Amino acid sequence: MEFSTKLLHGKEAKEYQNGATLPPISQVSAFSYESSEALEKVFQNRAPGFAYTRIGNPTVDAFERRICELEGGVSAVACSSGMAAVTLSLLNILQAGDEVIAGSGLFGGTIDLFGDLKSYGITTRYVQHVSVQEIEPLINEKTKVIFGELIGNPALDVMDVRSVAELAHANGIPLIVDATTATPYLIHPFEYGADIVVHSSSKYINGGGNSISGIIVDGGKFKWDAERYPGMKSYRSYGSLAYTAKLRNGIWRNMGACLAPMNAFLNVVGLETLGLRMERICANARALAEEIARLAREQDEHSGRSKGGCLSVNYPTLNESPYHVLAENQFGGKGGGAILTVRVGSKEKAYQVMDSLKYAKKATNIGDVRTLVIHPASTIYVHASEEQRAAAGVYDDLIRVSVGIEDAKDLIEDFTNAITMVVK
Repeated sequence: MEFSTKLLHGKEAKEYQNGATLPPISQVSAFSYESSEALEKVFQNRAPGFAYTRIGNPTVDAFERRICELEGGVSAVACSSGMAAVTLSLLNILQAGDEVIAGSGLFGGTIDLFGDLKSYGITTRYVQHVSVQEIEPLINEKTKVIFGELIGNPALDVMDVRSVAELAHANGIPLIVDATTATPYLIHPFEYGADIVVHSSSKYINGGGNSISGIIVDGGKFKWDAERYPGMKSYRSYGSLAYTAKLRNGIWRNMGACLAPMNAFLNVVGLETLGLRMERICANARALAEEIARLAREQDEHSGRSKGGCLSVNYPTLNESPYHVLAENQFGGKGGGAILTVRVGSKEKAYQVMDSLKYAKKATNIGDVRTLVIHPASTIYVHASEEQRAAAGVYDDLIRVSVGIEDAKDLIEDFTNAITMVVK
């Protein structure tokens, strides 16, 4: 099946009881059993079933199965937020003294998380770009994870998943990718060698901006060395499910970052239109980026400036982007995601442009059906140092645009009017 057909007619979409086309909402805390022995077996993982929603719920299970099938993994674990998914995906295998290699162009919350992990003896070594050339010199015996965003937010750098995965595996290290901004519409990271995929499913998977959630998907192919990863030793008998078995029976269960059944249901509803939405917003983002790039060239020519005046735009598949060839090839020509960034010369001008827009909402989310804009330096990177902001591609004059499903003509007119009024 092709992508959008699979969203509606995949195996896991046919498993609902009584012929329901969507999973029932099991909005309960606990589940009763006819005998104490039956409940004991469920608690001890010796029989299928649900005991308590913090550790398992039918609606959440349905969402996990749908994402797992879509990504081509062996199992998936839903979490209360995207940050919970990132945190638990790492802490499931890390301990004091371990090191992580990560891209510097990460979402601000993830950078803050790596800062918090210092208190627990876990060190992060940053690279400007998640590439073989920059990662290889930093690998040592303490390196336990390579982590990066598939499309950086907001740096918009694109990871070459296959080459990075090959390097990681040659050194016995798993590759964890945050695929939130790419979504399964653009790429299936397991096909390129990634080992664990995380999503902030609050974003494009949900699509309507109505539910906070995250999900961790296990590819099931990484060979866990019990000496290098001692916590995995007692889970080797689970084979390809070892990572998930440890996650479910350990830190995920114990930290309580479970997903609410209603939010899981809303995610399933949103998931079914993911293909249509991503097709539209990727096309809109490309069209808007091209128009702003044209406007920037016109301004440079008119003023006699060389290329790179006050106005500039960044989008992965633009010819001006250093990642356009990789993005076109790796994403199969389907687009470069829904985010673009615009630089306008100063923070004051950035605010003026944002305040002049008629259709874009000023909000911190991405992946909504509506176009959203934000000034990252003063909001989601407010806790980052100047050095961290620069490494993440965050500048005082930068606007991040999460493009929605509006008509491209209206978005282009709105943005070009706002920009031309402010940026001279």
